[in-house]
Amino acid sequence: MEDNRIGRRTVLRTAGALAAATAVTGCGTLMGGSESRGSGGGKKRLVVSNSGGTYNDALTKAVYEPFTKETGITVTTVNYQSAQIIAQVKQGRPQADLMDNTLLIFQKMARLDCLEPVDHDRLKSVKGAGIAEHHLPEHAVGKNVWASLMAYRTDSLKRAPKSWADFWNTDAFSGPRSLQSVEADYPELEFALLADGVLLDKLYPLDVDRAFASMSRIRGDVKKFWNTGALPAVLLGRKEVVATSLWSGRADELIKQGQPVAYQWNGARRLTNGWGIPKGADNTDAAYQLIDFSLRPEVQAAFAKLFPQGPVVPAATKLLPEDVLATLPTSPQNLKTGFDTDVAWWDENLQAVTKRWQEWADA
Repeated sequence: MEDNRIGRRTVLRTAGALAAATAVTGCGTLMGGSESRGSGGGKKRLVVSNSGGTYNDALTKAVYEPFTKETGITVTTVNYQSAQIIAQVKQGRPQADLMDNTLLIFQKMARLDCLEPVDHDRLKSVKGAGIAEHHLPEHAVGKNVWASLMAYRTDSLKRAPKSWADFWNTDAFSGPRSLQSVEADYPELEFALLADGVLLDKLYPLDVDRAFASMSRIRGDVKKFWNTGALPAVLLGRKEVVATSLWSGRADELIKQGQPVAYQWNGARRLTNGWGIPKGADNTDAAYQLIDFSLRPEVQAAFAKLFPQGPVVPAATKLLPEDVLATLPTSPQNLKTGFDTDVAWWDENLQAVTKRWQEWADA
């Protein structure tokens, strides 16, 4: 299962339209028009795999093009699923020099011995930057953060739900709900546990039995367990549900359209996207240069202005206006109310949870 939401999560703020959904399966291809060249044309070529779409557009403008202009290194982007990269590495022929994916995927690839260890000492932008330790695992470097959170219709609920316990309270906050299915990537067991009274800092290791018992209590009020990133916003916009889990950024688009929608950062589940170098990649020197460049505070801030994912470098938040910070999971205020996904736990337990979910859904 590919956990690569970034190309289908949200939209460029400057685009004003919903992001296209990125397919979870299928063949990776060269993305037309995604090659970024500086004024000098570039003396070297760096091949970067990411999920494409408006995410790639934002990276091109905020990261790749300025990087090429400064270094002369041309960035060409491709859209390979992690399974394809793993197969290429096993064959000794990785087709990308650098990968942009979730730390959950990199946790899996490191377990399969498909990533180079990262020498964090080679990254000047990391030294003294205050990047949280969980963004700097042995085989990857975190760079931007997104979240799953609760969104709701203000015209359907008499008062605003403040927590997942409120979301689960269908007597006080009546109306149909929507939650994420395992088909989208992995189910929201954490939200079920928070609704059942588990504290943010006591979530992991997840009590799977307790989580499914909590899910069963709300199951009758869930109109749809959504399986694509765009669907919950559609359901909320059409008033088919009064509240739903949602990938951050989707609700902002509904609000811009004039919909009576709000969202709640309390209990948001954060996950980090970052860089990983496939084992055996040819152009590691250029890969390190791009990683280092992308972690400069001004570059992190430039990307956040275009695409609503939070910087991992704290200094970058000081370069952002308040209206942008309000939409980011790593703003100083929003960091206090959410939690970071334990990718090691999910990598170890995803297969078992998926099987359990499918049995539960069919019961």
